[in-house]
Amino acid sequence: MPFSLDEVDHEPDILWLRGGFPLSYLAKNDEDSFLWRQSYIATFLERDIPNLGFQIPARQMRRFWLMLAHYHGQLFNASELGKSLGISDHMVRKYLDILSGTFMIRILLPWYENLEKRQIKSPKIYFRDSGILHALIGIRNQTEMDTYPKMGSFWEGFALEEIIRQTGATSEECYFWGTQSKAELDLLIFKNGKRIGYEFKYSDAPKITPSMRIACADLKLDHLYVIYPGTATFPLSEKITARGLTTDILSSS
Repeated sequence: MPFSLDEVDHEPDILWLRGGFPLSYLAKNDEDSFLWRQSYIATFLERDIPNLGFQIPARQMRRFWLMLAHYHGQLFNASELGKSLGISDHMVRKYLDILSGTFMIRILLPWYENLEKRQIKSPKIYFRDSGILHALIGIRNQTEMDTYPKMGSFWEGFALEEIIRQTGATSEECYFWGTQSKAELDLLIFKNGKRIGYEFKYSDAPKITPSMRIACADLKLDHLYVIYPGTATFPLSEKITARGLTTDILSSS
């Protein structure tokens, strides 16, 4: 696995921008890091995938991967992607399985609860390394990232991966939850007999939302953490706590 926050002296901004691949994170400057990731992507497409036995044109897979960047943190729609690429839904799912199987993409499955509500049944997708995502989009430095319109969803994916690694949760223990009425939970982890929820807010002062209260009640959460870019930890209610991403999530679980 690439570097995580506890392996890089808690430098979240650099790790978020460059990702956790050692030669990218440890590069002398942002431009060298960006060029290394561009080269890595080309090598992955032109050599690594064929070596695994998949005969897919590198240009086609690059187009698909780039399109996925615009779905980062969103519901996966195979039909929509297939129409854009001119391929079948079956091929779209095959391409996604390849990127998931090579640990480039996380497929986060929806959780269903026995509720009298229409619940979301499509998976969400996330890039597992933020640096690869930024390289595909063309984001080279912090200034460009700060002005990117989807910066909030990019940070959500970065924080989600960190929390999963901090908790030691397996893919089979991780879900998201949502209803057609817009109540949702970014991450639901089943661990040690508990149901722990996580919301990711790119905000200096996170607050409780109606959606959080609904998730706590409907899912019967043992606790909900609101993860934000700060460093302080403070209660928002009896079962909801705001916590900085760099704080050890295990210390109070």
